Amino acid sequence: MTGRSIGRGILTGYVALYVAILYFPVLLLPVFSFNNSATPKFPLTGLTFKWYEGLAGNSAMHSAAWNSLLVGVCASLFSTVLGICAARAITRHKFAGKGAASGLIMAPLILPEIIIAISLLVVLLSIGMELSLLTVILGHLLICVPYSVTVLVSGFEGFDPSMEEASRDLGETVWGTLRRVTLPMLMPSIVSSMLVTFTISLDEFILAFFLTGTEPTLPVYIWGQLRFAAKLPNVLALGSILIALSLVMLTVAELVRRRAEARTATT
Repeated sequence: MTGRSIGRGILTGYVALYVAILYFPVLLLPVFSFNNSATPKFPLTGLTFKWYEGLAGNSAMHSAAWNSLLVGVCASLFSTVLGICAARAITRHKFAGKGAASGLIMAPLILPEIIIAISLLVVLLSIGMELSLLTVILGHLLICVPYSVTVLVSGFEGFDPSMEEASRDLGETVWGTLRRVTLPMLMPSIVSSMLVTFTISLDEFILAFFLTGTEPTLPVYIWGQLRFAAKLPNVLALGSILIALSLVMLTVAELVRRRAEARTATT
């Protein structure tokens, strides 16, 4: 065997081990959610759907799901709007402090979320703002905007800026060019940004835990249910549903992004 083939085998083994450690516990979640026993352990005592059926009549869970849906939609919309503004400034303009501004926008990706959550909690309480779904939305904006900017910067770089210049040369206003040329060209990236940020907001726990008031989001509700052993099977079923939804939305976002890249490459 050559050195290259040995290195490739080691790399393949490392990737396989990494994926197994990362995703094997996640794959066990839906397996135990169908277990007839309330205790998640092997061997399984039988297959059942009763834990999923029990979610249908859980009004507290439905309320938490609605709160998460509301927070996720608002966070995805606002973060995408802010992301469009930031991505356009980064890709289309030169200004003093551009690098510093870009770094500050991306800072929440590397800062510990618990530090961000505590800082926001102190600031919001100091200005007399009551904890509610609004404070959760504000917190989620901080972590969603960097992801939105990352997606939208790729979108702005994916089409020729001369198209915008041609629109203005033909007499269109700046806002008209944005509405008739820029946004339609960016639409796949915008959709991808909204799907990614919605998924991040839907699954986010730490900020919601610190900033939520009397209306918990779904991750906070799940955390509260883990204190009761009898509630664990229902939590496993709910977690399996959330994993499935997250995978679907991320897959759709990736398909939209690849379709946009393919369309740009052919134009």
